[in-house]
Amino acid sequence: MTSQTHRPATQIGPVPDDLESARAKLVYIYLEASGGATADELGAFLSMKQINILSVLNSLSNNGYVEQSGSEYVVAN
Repeated sequence: MTSQTHRPATQIGPVPDDLESARAKLVYIYLEASGGATADELGAFLSMKQINILSVLNSLSNNGYVEQSGSEYVVAN
């Protein structure tokens, strides 16, 4: 029998109330939990098409929820 080690839970804040799109919520939560990701990483991990990822990131960025840091997107402070 193998023992499992438990990592401490990552504390993430609530999703902004005005995010209505399920995709936007999913991308936002992933970015907050992971600390940031590239558009390619988001597409691969979330199984979303690149055009959808870029559309969501553009919307989140325009509304001030995420910002681009180099090639990564991160939740805005």
